[in-house]
Amino acid sequence: MSECIQLSFAVCRIGMYTCFRALCCKGPPPPRPEYDLVCIGLTGSGKTSLLSQLCSESPENIVSTTGFSIKAVPFQNAILNVKELGVPIVVLKGADNIRKYWSRYYQGSQGVIFVLDSASSEDDLETARNELHSALQHPQLCTLPFLILANHQDKPAARSIQEESQPL
Repeated sequence: MSECIQLSFAVCRIGMYTCFRALCCKGPPPPRPEYDLVCIGLTGSGKTSLLSQLCSESPENIVSTTGFSIKAVPFQNAILNVKELGVPIVVLKGADNIRKYWSRYYQGSQGVIFVLDSASSEDDLETARNELHSALQHPQLCTLPFLILANHQDKPAARSIQEESQPL
């Protein structure tokens, strides 16, 4: 009988110790790794909408980014700090081309998101091709992973994937 009681106490001690460790000694979860990305694309391609959607923000109050913004996009295993390059703060005659300043924001990036408006005009598509080529050849970006996102697929004038994937 006393052996049975001792065994019961031993099982209770083990159970209590396991519960105590689970509740009190677990500690904070390990930090998620963070990655710095740059999001580029022509004006109106949908960069701000993309990031708002990824951050679960309301699509009703989206305003084009002026200058640049940084959004933290949380995922289960990582956090993406996405630097979006928008329109210039002051648009003067002849100064509306912020793309020539994109390279100032490339340093420290670990990946690139290039947003393409699939419903844009042929001229804008050619400009986007040139900017993509320029980014792909930039010394700070040429070894990084690129995501090319064909946005605005829901518009009637949108090109198909086959049309957009013609040789650049």
